[in-house]
Amino acid sequence: MAQQFGVIGLAVMGENLALNVERNGFPVAVYNRTSAKTDTFMEERAQGKNVKATYSIEEFVEALDRPRKILVMVKAGKPVDLVIEQLEPLLDKGDMIIDGGNSLYEDTDRRTAHLESKGLRFIGMGVSGGEEGALNGPSLMPGGTREAYQEIESIVTKIAAQVDDGPCVTYIGPKGAGHYVKMVHNGIEYGDMQLIAEAYDLLKNVLGLSNQQLHEVFTEWNQTEELNSFLIEITADIFKKKDDAGDGELIDVILDAAGQKGTGRWTVVSSLELGVAIPTIAAAVNARIMSSYKDERVKAAKELPAPNAKFDGDVSAFINKVRDALYCSKMCSYAQGMALLGKASKEFDYDLDLGETARIWKGGCIIRAGFLNKIKRAYDDNPNLANLLLAPEFKQTILDRQEAWREVLATSNKLGIPVPAFSASLDYFDSYRRDRLPQNLTQAQRDYFGAHTYERTDKPRGESFHADWI
Repeated sequence: MAQQFGVIGLAVMGENLALNVERNGFPVAVYNRTSAKTDTFMEERAQGKNVKATYSIEEFVEALDRPRKILVMVKAGKPVDLVIEQLEPLLDKGDMIIDGGNSLYEDTDRRTAHLESKGLRFIGMGVSGGEEGALNGPSLMPGGTREAYQEIESIVTKIAAQVDDGPCVTYIGPKGAGHYVKMVHNGIEYGDMQLIAEAYDLLKNVLGLSNQQLHEVFTEWNQTEELNSFLIEITADIFKKKDDAGDGELIDVILDAAGQKGTGRWTVVSSLELGVAIPTIAAAVNARIMSSYKDERVKAAKELPAPNAKFDGDVSAFINKVRDALYCSKMCSYAQGMALLGKASKEFDYDLDLGETARIWKGGCIIRAGFLNKIKRAYDDNPNLANLLLAPEFKQTILDRQEAWREVLATSNKLGIPVPAFSASLDYFDSYRRDRLPQNLTQAQRDYFGAHTYERTDKPRGESFHADWI
């Protein structure tokens, strides 16, 4: 009997998704370029399960029921194209390839157009949740034709994370919409992680909290409605992990140089191309780049000493202010991400449902958080909401907490503690709430040196003027 679903690529994510699909009632065929990897998977994880191992692309394709549904879980870029090139001549019209990696949405646009023109189906599907999510229920973001999605809907709705209002999957939109939404999800994730790192830095290096105290603070924060989230939860866990190779906690011996795989950078590049300000996410990407200058920073620390000032305030009160600053900044990060999705939806004709996008992030994915319910409600109440900061609940929250937010930044600056994402978030808020910014001077300068013209406040928008400045 033919298998109902195929998976190519047996790294951890591919393995776990294959097991997830099989556990939910769909027999699976698997193929990996390295046969030894297939053997190991079958011996160690797939014994007794309805999983068929294959050892060539041809054997793999023949093992699948028609129309075939093939999930490709290989490294983004050229490897995906190579797999598609191998599959294409072996497939029949109506067969489907699903790219579940972190592919650039423009590549997905190209692949969708090519394969659909050949009578094949193609889905670019963002998958979030890491290894655990892939096995037990991820957040899935499939894009492509609606007809293609309908063919896999019965499968993806079962393997996705399940929350109070349904599975964490929905049809995202045409072409590369699924991978675009996953890209922005990852950009928000970059911002979230950097904001948490800055809160940790302040609590540790301004207040001198021990790892046990940090564990207690983050555990307490995770019990609050505003900060309850997967990332806060795992952060609390991290502080109590002992170092198996030495004394103390592991966190203290981990090198402070963070890696990145590109989705955060792609998000920033897209925001610049579309003209959407996402300074918190950009600051997070830059922070990872700065962290990579480890050797330079070690040398600079000897030449550029920190200020001599010390914190002399109320420790408990400052912890609460850091919590408020974190939440306000987090709202700005999500507001920026959702604004980018809104602009991309119009620019690329994705027709995104931002409320539904927030809903499918409630479970399975890395940025899952309690306050996504509030984001969903905000867009349900007003689908044309220009910015999350204008939603009544978020607006009042920031107005109530902005004084604490500002005090945290003032203290950070005084003590020489870098908080680029906190700062970018507050700058974003302050810029957005101002009815007049100093770019009137910028326009005057541009007209002075380049005759680029300017608009006037006392004339209708769109009319251009030039002055003889000399």
